[in-house]
Amino acid sequence: MSAPVQRLISLDVLRGLTVIGMILVNATAGMYYGLEAKVFPLLLHAHWDGLKIADVVFPAFLLMVGVSIPMALGKAKATTGLNAEQGRKIFWRTFRLFLIGFLLSNLSWLATFAEPWRFWGVLQRIALVYGACAVLFFLLSPKLRLWLIAAILILYWPLALIPSLDGIATDLWARGQNFIASVDRVMFGAGGHNYVKGPEGYDPEGLLGTLPAIAQGLIGMAIGEYLIRNKEKKTALTLLGVGVIMVLVGAAWGLVFPVIKDIWSSSFVLVTSGITVIALSGLHGWLDKGKPVSGLATIPVTFALAFGVNAIAAYVLHFLMNSLMGWKLLTQTYFLTRDHVGEAVAALFPVFLFILAIWLPIEYLRRKKWIIKV
Repeated sequence: MSAPVQRLISLDVLRGLTVIGMILVNATAGMYYGLEAKVFPLLLHAHWDGLKIADVVFPAFLLMVGVSIPMALGKAKATTGLNAEQGRKIFWRTFRLFLIGFLLSNLSWLATFAEPWRFWGVLQRIALVYGACAVLFFLLSPKLRLWLIAAILILYWPLALIPSLDGIATDLWARGQNFIASVDRVMFGAGGHNYVKGPEGYDPEGLLGTLPAIAQGLIGMAIGEYLIRNKEKKTALTLLGVGVIMVLVGAAWGLVFPVIKDIWSSSFVLVTSGITVIALSGLHGWLDKGKPVSGLATIPVTFALAFGVNAIAAYVLHFLMNSLMGWKLLTQTYFLTRDHVGEAVAALFPVFLFILAIWLPIEYLRRKKWIIKV
């Protein structure tokens, strides 16, 4: 643990909102699949192509991983560069994140060893994106990184159209019927180690999908460098324009290369990056002016900040608290209220209580000015 350094408030708030969103989405899925409750559809992931609120939060977090890198490593790049010590720091942080993610993805398997384990997962992808982007921050100039973003996103399209390794017909609008998914099946399909099972199964955080996810981190890195270069200038409007352009280009591209979270399609990267940058522009224009937040606005800002400054800790905690505190106890609020307010609204009550229960310990960390670093 260590005391926090000077931070960009808008970034911490938006990061916190995305972590809250990830917990909200996971808990809502627990209500839907576990209790077969009727929930608001936008809080569930799209079955394949398309975009819902639930599909935006994870890519938003990855983009902010990129935004944070030049702020965290800028001094090291200017003084020492990518020396052996810095390389070891990046490697071990990547390894620790990946290992924690693997353990969280396999809590049930570790308890019984009676079901298939899973190699990939959310923290594993965050780890790989961080590691790749951190190294590229040292090795490539900002201009070369922009070219790399374009190359990854453009070349990922024909890569997805290569005939599947296992002979399944290629159809990007059909779930799992593409080369990207077939690589997951060849790697981990035997034994059912992919998240999505079956002959057309795959892993939504699989190997090849990490490539455009890295591009998303690099987009965030470019945004972070822009904010650093223009500390004293009005940058919110520029960010808004960049965000709108990415959404429009991504949506247009989505007509031929559909917006698909599960393979992290290039159009998905642009649309979700654009939405995130638009949100960041609004928060940046509001919170980073140097004036303290006052009035009722302090409540949501403070709430989100707790999740934002200890994002990984909050994400890990939401996995562990599910069994520690008893999810079944919280779901009683759903059974007690569904006849009065409707199932979809009632399904939110245990979810909100769960988020509140996670907020309490991380708010304590915020008040103590402690940051748990992985």
